[in-house]
Amino acid sequence: MNVSKFLKSFQYAFQGIVYAFREQNFRFHLLAAIIAIIAGLLTGLSQTEWLVIIIVIAIMLTLEMINTAIERVVDLTTSEIHPLAKQSKDLAAGAVLVFACASAIIGILIFLPKWMN
Repeated sequence: MNVSKFLKSFQYAFQGIVYAFREQNFRFHLLAAIIAIIAGLLTGLSQTEWLVIIIVIAIMLTLEMINTAIERVVDLTTSEIHPLAKQSKDLAAGAVLVFACASAIIGILIFLPKWMN
């Protein structure tokens, strides 16, 4: 194993995270994650609930990064408005929206019963 190449791959990955921070939607999801973490700390979540919250946050941020990557690749491959390019971008954005809705439902299922007591 080439250690230099391996370490270089981490540098590229961190650069990708830096790119993500430049995206408004990523920052929005990050803010929502911070709010969820603060709410979790104030609410006193169980270990299992924390695991669910952390997994949901990680998947949401990852999906947003994948969505951005797909948008970049589509923009790179064509400058014209093509129906398939639009569909690709819309599908990726739709995937983010589906998981964001599921995340909100998961948050409600975890937090609401604790706040109602």
